[in-house]
Amino acid sequence: MAAPGTSASAKRMFAVSEGAKLHLAMTIFQFVYAGNHVIMRAALNMGVSKLVFPIYRNIIALVLLVPFAYFIERKDRPPLTLSHLIQFFLLGFLGITLNQGFYLFGLDNTSPSFASATENAVPAVTFILATLIRLEQVHLNRRDGIAKVLGTLTSFIGASVITLYKGPIIYSPNPPSDQSDLMFALGDAKEKNWTLGCICCFGHCLCWASWIVLQAVVLKKYPARFSVYSFTCFFSILQFLAIAGYFERDSQAWHVHSVGELFTIFYAGLVVSGIGFAIQIWVIQRRGPVFVSGYLPLQTMLVAVMASIALSEEFYLGGMIGAMLIIAGLYLVVWGKSEETKLATAKDAIMLSSDDSQARFPGKSSLVQPLLNSGE
Repeated sequence: MAAPGTSASAKRMFAVSEGAKLHLAMTIFQFVYAGNHVIMRAALNMGVSKLVFPIYRNIIALVLLVPFAYFIERKDRPPLTLSHLIQFFLLGFLGITLNQGFYLFGLDNTSPSFASATENAVPAVTFILATLIRLEQVHLNRRDGIAKVLGTLTSFIGASVITLYKGPIIYSPNPPSDQSDLMFALGDAKEKNWTLGCICCFGHCLCWASWIVLQAVVLKKYPARFSVYSFTCFFSILQFLAIAGYFERDSQAWHVHSVGELFTIFYAGLVVSGIGFAIQIWVIQRRGPVFVSGYLPLQTMLVAVMASIALSEEFYLGGMIGAMLIIAGLYLVVWGKSEETKLATAKDAIMLSSDDSQARFPGKSSLVQPLLNSGE
């Protein structure tokens, strides 16, 4: 009798450890991606091509991921079919080509803070899409379902407050003594098309949310995350090459002109696209798309802090109120997913216990079960 109890205890300890790893992984990912907003703003101000830059970025990510895909998943990788290749092509087009293209054009015409704030629409869109295709279940008669819905709405409201309301200044950092000595020329877009930038930013959000959901669908049929992302990068590189080859006729657009440009390419390719999105896919496999997108609001607060340090941006009352709402919403979503996991684990334990009881006392279960049903 000791063995089953010990096994159940070990499973609970493993579940706690696994959950802590997932939360830590998503927190690290948000730090990485928050830094990407500021660094990408620097790259655009240096004059990098918005069509050539993603090519170099994704080539670096592909070089990093291919060895992991080949050696780690060599024995477990399912056979490759034409259907899989079409799905990978669509993942590349939607999740990288359109996603990164919209993001770069949106960031170029707005600012890091705005681009980050609009991404908080991703959890709401992901939640809706995942619910529509039944990847996510919403039990509005249970507290976990209510928490997920309220958390998504609260985070979205917090991001909207940051975007639409400034309020009075509550903190003003000291600007650098000589901004001309900075390695990067940072700042918001000037003399740009703000309306076009907003449209591109929200197009980026729609593509990212759709990509997260589509990844969950593809990974169920082809559970080899490094291979999936490697093929996704490969097809996106081909797509960007075709687009850039048509529009970028100036050979200077394909050159790297400074150490700063080289740094931004390697950060975006190695850290964000390579390591960052590999973490994202790993978490999607274990907790689903809504859990992943629920962490996106955290980066809005992180970008606000980084922008204050790197760009000497001031803190406004609206930003603080929005940040508190974002944290509250994130907590509700994470708590709701945690409660949902606990209920599912408890249900599985009851079913296993019932099956074990029926196996040991087959004669008793056949007599008791109808009596229980008749009393309901």
